[in-house]
Amino acid sequence: MEKTKKIKLYIGLSYLTLLIVFLYLFFSHVSLQEITSYEFIKKNRSYFVELKDSNLLFVTIVFLLLTILWVFPFLGFGSPIALIGGFILGKWIGTVVVVLGLTIGGTFLYIFGNYFLKNLIREKFLNKYQNLEIKFKKSEFIYLLVYRFIGGIPWVISCVLPAIFNVKIINFFFATLIGIIPQIFLAVSIGSGIEKFIDNNSEPPGFLELISSYEIYVPLIGFFILVLIGIIGKKIFYKK
Repeated sequence: MEKTKKIKLYIGLSYLTLLIVFLYLFFSHVSLQEITSYEFIKKNRSYFVELKDSNLLFVTIVFLLLTILWVFPFLGFGSPIALIGGFILGKWIGTVVVVLGLTIGGTFLYIFGNYFLKNLIREKFLNKYQNLEIKFKKSEFIYLLVYRFIGGIPWVISCVLPAIFNVKIINFFFATLIGIIPQIFLAVSIGSGIEKFIDNNSEPPGFLELISSYEIYVPLIGFFILVLIGIIGKKIFYKK
């Protein structure tokens, strides 16, 4: 238990330190007012599009690495990185890169949690999710796949929770890779739609004008349908 506390303290301090350094370096170059302005967003949208068109492989690899780091060790969740991925890389490449990055980062996080924090995870979550143990023993990969598709659990917790059931790393990796595709595709599509909308409009749009755009409202509808399926699926999957 003492070892677990030290590890938690180390992770927390490391994360906080890295976050402070990043924010300091970032805001020493740009102000908060600048990054929230439509002109700043539109200008940088053009920069990333030109960079992507001139060196797609470089941008793809860098974004993949940043996505992995976003999950582990920075403990970020999927939606922001998916929106940014769609904005910078477009719908299809963005989906592939974000899904792969989240899967690799999530797998690293699972391995870390399984090795260092298993006792803590069991202590915190076993009683709540003990009913899943029987399901995972029946067909580990299938239930991991359903677990990933349904979602409904914060990303970081969803990555370490399977440590309770000692799932195989390879099953975790491929179940995550396949299971998160629908939700990530829809989020990336929204990011891509925002990029196209900004490209076609010199003035900042209103909220209703933005969501009435075909590239925005179609994936939004799909996203809400997926959320509804997830809510229904959770009631079935997590019931005792």
